[in-house]
Amino acid sequence: YHPADNIGEERCKMTDNFVYPVYTTNQGSELESGELQDFVVDFLEKEIGSDLKSLKNVGKLLEELREENSVLEEQVLSVSSSVPPKVSSALSAAEEARCSMEDLQQRERLISNKLHQHLQGAQPWMDNLSQTLNQVDTIERHMKYLCCLQHIEELSAAVQQCLMTSSVWEAIRAVDSMAALDAGLNQSGCTHLQNFLRETLHFWHKIIKDRLASDFEKVLTQLHWPIISPPTQSLTPTANCQEISSQLELLVTQLLALQTSYPSVWASTPQCFAGVYSTPASQGPPICLPIQIMLQPLSKRFRYHFYGNRQTNSLSKPEWYLTQVLMWMGNSSTFMEEKIQPILERAGATISARVELCRGLLSLVQEKVASDASRLLYDDGLFCHLVEEVLQFEKELRTNQSYPAVLPGLLHLLLEDSILQKWLTVERKMAVEKMDAMLSAEGAWSSQYKDISDMDELKAPDCAETFMTLLQVITERYRALPCPSAQLKFLGLQRELVDDFRIRLTQVMKEESRCPLGARYCAILNAVNYISTILVDWGDNVFFLQLQQAAVSLGEEVVLGDLGVMEVGRLASLEGSLFEGLLALLDRLKGDMMGRLLEWTMREITEKARPYSQDRWLSLPSQHDQSTMSLSSSACPMMLCVRDRLLNLHQVLSLSLFQLAWQGLAERLDNFLYQDVILCNHFSDGGAAQLQFDMTRNLFPLFGHYCKRPENFFKHVKEACIILCLNVGSAILLRNLLKESEEETKDLAGAGDPPPESALNELGVYCLAPCDVLILLKLRASLPGQ
Repeated sequence: YHPADNIGEERCKMTDNFVYPVYTTNQGSELESGELQDFVVDFLEKEIGSDLKSLKNVGKLLEELREENSVLEEQVLSVSSSVPPKVSSALSAAEEARCSMEDLQQRERLISNKLHQHLQGAQPWMDNLSQTLNQVDTIERHMKYLCCLQHIEELSAAVQQCLMTSSVWEAIRAVDSMAALDAGLNQSGCTHLQNFLRETLHFWHKIIKDRLASDFEKVLTQLHWPIISPPTQSLTPTANCQEISSQLELLVTQLLALQTSYPSVWASTPQCFAGVYSTPASQGPPICLPIQIMLQPLSKRFRYHFYGNRQTNSLSKPEWYLTQVLMWMGNSSTFMEEKIQPILERAGATISARVELCRGLLSLVQEKVASDASRLLYDDGLFCHLVEEVLQFEKELRTNQSYPAVLPGLLHLLLEDSILQKWLTVERKMAVEKMDAMLSAEGAWSSQYKDISDMDELKAPDCAETFMTLLQVITERYRALPCPSAQLKFLGLQRELVDDFRIRLTQVMKEESRCPLGARYCAILNAVNYISTILVDWGDNVFFLQLQQAAVSLGEEVVLGDLGVMEVGRLASLEGSLFEGLLALLDRLKGDMMGRLLEWTMREITEKARPYSQDRWLSLPSQHDQSTMSLSSSACPMMLCVRDRLLNLHQVLSLSLFQLAWQGLAERLDNFLYQDVILCNHFSDGGAAQLQFDMTRNLFPLFGHYCKRPENFFKHVKEACIILCLNVGSAILLRNLLKESEEETKDLAGAGDPPPESALNELGVYCLAPCDVLILLKLRASLPGQ
């Protein structure tokens, strides 16, 4: 490295007695003279500035630059002269390091050869020593194996000795030690030793259990167990009651200790008790040993009566064994709570004796129900009866017996794929059959509450009410199922049934559409409205809201269908409901039916109003006293028709539908009178007064029975009557104002004047536009200049 390699060659030039450095790159190209001059100018501007007095410092500045230049030259020369000695010393050090490395490598090769020769010579000794150590290890393992066998035999002998001397507690403790030894051997590979130990454990467990069970059964017999019939107060306590209670507590405590000494024995369910107290894996730990022994006589009775060729074993009568088990639970609850539960609590067992007995009896019922259900898959009637009885049993088990909700009962048996699918199929089949029956019944379209006004607000026909009751019964059946996915399948079935019923209503409606004013057509409309109302209530029900959340979390296609991300998001935030699609279809059907009903009603009214629209309004004389005025004779048919139709609709439609009907009728009638009566005629003062009298004193009161201010639903007619009945002076002023406003609007002038709407609002005109008011004013024959 040399400074000249990058810095370049330094040269000096004299310009106007000023020395400045010039740098040349490695390629030898000089800086442009223009840039150099700019640099010099900037330098002088910075050092001297525009003050002419500062020129006296130029000599001093030149001297400083020369001294700096000399220092730089000396540094460059000193660096250039010191580089070669440093490089030489570095090369010498590197050579010494290389020689040292070669010496080390030579020594390493010598030591490695010696070590290899030593290992080869020591290998026979190592082989012999390894063989000896292996033999010692094998002997040691055999010794431990034999010691373990000896310990097992000693424990077994101890158990035998304790049983011979009736030291049950000592025998249980010996078995407990044997169980601890078995737990220590779990990680070993001595399978034969483990099997021998466990067989020994099972052997002594069975012997101890049989001895304790025999004594326990004798004590239970003295206490009149099992309690088959309801307990009575007439039973007198035995003379040795205290002694029996002591024996009962001792035996229960010993049986508990025996079970807890080696619980895996009972978890594996020995064959000698198979079917007696075994429980499904979903029910948690096995039933405690004392309760298992207490269940044996009940199990024998259950199998005697409800298995084999007994008359009581009938597929068509599942209620027989279900009711019997519930009776056993109820009859035994007092005994379990008074006799067994205090002993369990004193023994430190955190279990309920009554619940344990229910669990044991439930295992019997579960086995029986599972067997019967698989045999009834091809008999719809018997299968439905079994499902109904199982649901009723579950309800009584949870309510009357207070069986904990965290423990499964029988409903999980109905969730097996084939049984659940059969249940859904039967529900669909029977619901469709009931729909056919209810729609073809004689009183299908009449309300059963038609004679009770307080209960007949919705005026739902019998078929619609029966259908929604059917859906509610289905809901009550599947509500208790422990699986949300299964519940959603039933909800999907309900949605299908609602849509099917809607289609059937549509078909019947099309047949009745030739007479929309008939009772059956209105009954169909009431049915659609009733179903919509119930579904809206269900959408806010807690149970269906929980199903909605479950459907979103599980992504159930049966319920969500083809909903987009936005719709699913609305369901997740509870903004929508699972019935929105059905409600939209029902609302569309309701809207179509209501529109057709009002269209036919208006067709009849307009036919009756034809003479009224053709009345000679222009030639009617003026009457100053309204008390002498009467309804136009030509309006009577129209008014009678409106009155009759309103009364009829009020009688046949539900309250909410009638509200829509009369308001829709008022809107259509308002447009008809405005378009076909008012705008199609010219009016004298008497004609305008007669029109206002007919409307305000006759038409509006017809709707006054259903609202406080019926004129608000006839805004066009009411405001047109105001304009037509204005006195001449006010009418002329209003006409001039509207014309001026219209001209000013065209000329874009008069922006500061108040709008004409303010004048109309003062007259009570809010709906009609100024141009409409001008048209009405032109219909007045009494105004000059028309």
